[in-house]
Amino acid sequence: MTDRYHVSVMLDEVLALLTTTKQQPLLIDGTLGLAGHSVAFLEKYPGLQLIGVDADAEVQAIARARLDPYGDRVRLVNSYFDEFFADFASSGEKADLILLDLGMSMYHFRNAKRGFSLQSDDELDMRLDPSTGRSALQLLNEEDEAGIRRILSLYGEEPFAGRIATAIVQQRSQAELRTAAQLAELIKRAVPSAHRHGKVHPATRSFQAIRIAVNDELGRIERALPLAVECLAPDGVIGIISFHSLEDRLVKRFFRERTVTVERDKFKPTPQAPILTNEGYRSLLPVNKKPIEASASELEANPASRSAKLRVARVSAAEYPGKAVQ
Repeated sequence: MTDRYHVSVMLDEVLALLTTTKQQPLLIDGTLGLAGHSVAFLEKYPGLQLIGVDADAEVQAIARARLDPYGDRVRLVNSYFDEFFADFASSGEKADLILLDLGMSMYHFRNAKRGFSLQSDDELDMRLDPSTGRSALQLLNEEDEAGIRRILSLYGEEPFAGRIATAIVQQRSQAELRTAAQLAELIKRAVPSAHRHGKVHPATRSFQAIRIAVNDELGRIERALPLAVECLAPDGVIGIISFHSLEDRLVKRFFRERTVTVERDKFKPTPQAPILTNEGYRSLLPVNKKPIEASASELEANPASRSAKLRVARVSAAEYPGKAVQ
């Protein structure tokens, strides 16, 4: 499913693996974006109800128009997904399907005017919700050199984080970095000359790192995963599409820690599986043991899918008894 801004990644695989037999299932699309996946689910399941969650009000307005034909089958929430799941978990309502597509929409790079694109003359912002938190410009002006180096190294796995951080601090002492293009050019000059002209722009990892820090992307994933599982009905399914190793590592670890392979009467909570509810331990059963990757035909049609990994798990219909532990 395509539109002028975005191609829904692994759409066929998502529809094939996130399944339910309920006549009126509830889907929570925690990263609604431009609603490509959600529209496909609404078409596949005529009785499906959708809660579409997105932190970006501008993007959600576009999705709203696209979802308007589905009327009261759709509820939209303007929120980060971790904050939404924290509220929804206490509501008593349960979802049958949850989808998190952790990738950035092409809309952000082409049309959002917030400094996501390396080539743009837009001011460095990079917030999904511009009404909250620090912008990228504020982050780069307020962090000391060690802080910038840590962000670039931790979130971008940037081998030249030290050189880039030094260059940013030196530049801001002379004149403020205001646009994405200015930052990209500064980073290009900061890395060794042998690394300036490859297929991937030398600022790519740094831009990823700054965006992750600005939006607390990894922290939100860590907080959201256990909350999302609590929001699922027994036999409910959660699917997560990640786009870089830092995201996928968190999802893989969480799924592994929540997978219970012991017999019921031998189950004991461990440090790796400490989260229990008053009802019992919400264990996961992997739907696919290895992450699903985009097919060759999809890679050809949509190169942006090359790093995508889809992991899917189903909540065990049986819960393991235990007390609430944190």
